[in-house]
Amino acid sequence: MTEATNGSQPQQDWKIQVKNGDYKSQPKHLGVTPPIALSPPTSREHEVTDSLLEELKEQGTFESEDESKRREVVLGKLDKIVKDFVYRTCKEKKNLPEADAREAGGKIFTFGSYRLGADIDTLCVVPRHVVRDDFFTEMHETLRDRIEVTELTSVTDAYVPVIKMKFQDIPIDLVFASLGVSKVADDLDLKDNSLLKNLDETCIRSLNGSRVTDEILRLVPNIPAFRTSLRCIKLWAKRRAIYSNIMGFFGGVAWAMLVARICQLYPNAIAGAIVSRFFRIMYQWNWPQPVLLKPIEEGPLQVRVWNPKLYPIDRSHLMPIITPAYPSMCATHNVTSSTKRIIEAEFKRAAEIADKVMVGTGKWNELFAKHDFFLRYRYYLQIIASSDSPERQLKWSGMVESKIRHLITKLEVVDNLGLAHPFVNGFEKVQNCRNDQEQSDIAHGMFNNNSVEVNPADQSQDNVRLIYTTTFYIGLYIEPRTTGATAPRQLDISWPISEFTKMVKSWDKYDEQTMAIVVKYVKSNQLPTDLFEDGDQRPIRRKSPKTTGKNKFNNTTTTGTEQPNKKRRGSNDTVMSAFENDNEQILNGSENRMEKPDNHTSSSSNILASTTNNRGASVTTLTPAAPPTTPFDQPHVRQTVKSGP
Repeated sequence: MTEATNGSQPQQDWKIQVKNGDYKSQPKHLGVTPPIALSPPTSREHEVTDSLLEELKEQGTFESEDESKRREVVLGKLDKIVKDFVYRTCKEKKNLPEADAREAGGKIFTFGSYRLGADIDTLCVVPRHVVRDDFFTEMHETLRDRIEVTELTSVTDAYVPVIKMKFQDIPIDLVFASLGVSKVADDLDLKDNSLLKNLDETCIRSLNGSRVTDEILRLVPNIPAFRTSLRCIKLWAKRRAIYSNIMGFFGGVAWAMLVARICQLYPNAIAGAIVSRFFRIMYQWNWPQPVLLKPIEEGPLQVRVWNPKLYPIDRSHLMPIITPAYPSMCATHNVTSSTKRIIEAEFKRAAEIADKVMVGTGKWNELFAKHDFFLRYRYYLQIIASSDSPERQLKWSGMVESKIRHLITKLEVVDNLGLAHPFVNGFEKVQNCRNDQEQSDIAHGMFNNNSVEVNPADQSQDNVRLIYTTTFYIGLYIEPRTTGATAPRQLDISWPISEFTKMVKSWDKYDEQTMAIVVKYVKSNQLPTDLFEDGDQRPIRRKSPKTTGKNKFNNTTTTGTEQPNKKRRGSNDTVMSAFENDNEQILNGSENRMEKPDNHTSSSSNILASTTNNRGASVTTLTPAAPPTTPFDQPHVRQTVKSGP
């Protein structure tokens, strides 16, 4: 749905109030505060909205009619699969009479980005006879047997358990909720809070996805303007690499709630004006003041509602955006100090561009310029998760990804490390190897001519093993030396890395014979070429002056027993020492790679054992770069918005 710009106004909900005997009409506002402005769109705002729509079309954000129909067909098939699953479970496993099994029903609800104009998030609602174990066994097997389904995996230990898959090449996340009713009819409405009675918190969280989407759409005064604005904001967030809840940025629902709040503050505005005001207000927002679309609702159920006065964990949220459906939750609890600074910097950049667009000195395409993550820092951490099968790798890499934000928070307390910037996506490779040495190299992200990328279906040679890798990146910004300081500084990241590797290896499905995790640092000029596109100016190695013994590479491994200590550094601590010189040059030294095992004893039945033995954090002397010029690397003064959430 696109937004008309012919001057038509959204319909206002008017009420009559009596004061001093006189009748006065006032618009009923949506949100927790009155609107900032009710003025109609100006001619300039119509112009920038038209140009925004044209740019969004050129960027390919509007799907074709055929694509829309294909999605509807997929959802129709999925709904039938769910109903058949409920019937078979009730009839065969629960021994219900035929008539009761037929009437048990079952229904799917779409929510999240799909309802708001993008990917498909789907909720499977079933009656009380069907439980979560049935869903993750019987339903999983049913989907596995469908020819249309690929990349199927169940994530049962997630905050919201989910089945992930592609159905006719369309990505779908399918979550589950069992209600305390005997049948689920096609006209079931999830807005009724009484449906939440006697449900566990996992089911309530699953239901909340659809309920939140319903509430967002109900609380928006002009849905066409909201949809167009959200389409723009989501494209911008993806291009700037800040669209990822799991990595500590904002997810789709959080972005939707922010856009909805601006729509409430400017109920008569059209998309161009909404987008411009969105960036300016969000940059000036007085975090951690929460963003609310409605007052937080207290309900009759014994479930936790977001309340920073009661719960210390809620007080710790840095950029709280609160869901409007009962029970209210924080959609942005994963945000860290680093990701907060990055988001604020992107708000600042976007606000400046949008201001130029509004006055005619800028264009919308500048807003959607690709991120510069792999050009921004001198040093990066590589996190490489590897395994021996595609099914295992899907689960293993997903688990590792879900824990990276914990590594970020640990890195943030390291002396002299100013910022830990996670990239939002992992990079997958499938490589073949013919011996243990190649296997170890691949698991460490070192690919050579004998281990080129292959199609698993082409594996035909004897003694060739396939290794599946997913690599994640964290950019490291080392704080510049304070004025007048000359003494060497230390950057100790061994403890965060050791704790992170122990955390992921404590996963109950971790198998050291078939899985590996490696964390190492790389310089910017050592990043793989496939991270860059044609036209990108890659970092180049710069010659360095000869170094003294004081700042040579010091490669060791961590024992995993070090603790962060800003006051004391024991002689046994494994450290990265950061030295600076007047020219800010990269130090000479050998290639920085993880120490390899002393021997390689893995066999075909022990495919990755050699990559997991004696692994620890690579520790190397670094030189901090000159302070980058990106907004979050320099102190700046921000105004704050105090006009209400």
